[in-house]
Amino acid sequence: MQKRILLVEDDVEINQLIASALGQENYKVDAAFDGEEALALFHSIEPDLLLLDLMLPKLNGMELLRAVRETSTIPVLIISAKGSDLDKALGLGFGADDYISKPFSMIELTARVNAAIRRSTQYLPTDISSLPSMLHYKELSLDLHSFTVKLQNSTVQLTSKEFQILKLLMKNQSRVFTKEQMYNLIWEDEYYGNENVINVHIRRLREKIEENPSEPKYIRTIWGIGYKLGE
Repeated sequence: MQKRILLVEDDVEINQLIASALGQENYKVDAAFDGEEALALFHSIEPDLLLLDLMLPKLNGMELLRAVRETSTIPVLIISAKGSDLDKALGLGFGADDYISKPFSMIELTARVNAAIRRSTQYLPTDISSLPSMLHYKELSLDLHSFTVKLQNSTVQLTSKEFQILKLLMKNQSRVFTKEQMYNLIWEDEYYGNENVINVHIRRLREKIEENPSEPKYIRTIWGIGYKLGE
């Protein structure tokens, strides 16, 4: 089935170039040129991926991302000329899955989109009844079938990347993962020192599951190495 991408970019020339490149990859591209138009399109077409510029008229990219994340966990790839670490952290903190700074090559962009779509459409076998459905650690439980997480029986709302990080740690409770390993396993891409991406997702995940994120009891930092679950 042809995958559908909502492209939100107010620069007409860039919008057309990206739409053309993704069309050659057999994606159906719906283009929007401002935040309000994009939000209306998002609710009407239910895209498989959101490709989002930050600097938009009417409704900026961060506001649009926050509105999308209220109802959806689809992959969101930010494209923006605002490339500072602060902007990256803010974008990822609001629930973006990846970030690519302008200028970029169409080869790199399509590769990132392909990887995000591939990750989001990985499926369980038809007979899922034979597979273990729950992971547990202390007061945390993770349901692999419904993709839900509960903390002391209260549902915790996670983004897709936060869920994947927690699943990785809960399935390997005695193992320490380096940031490079986590990035390779979850983003399925070369690391290239993308430390900030991991840091932001871990911080946001801790804010959701830890009683005191500054003194975590679930996701521990192993200094100079990476992260692991618990003691």
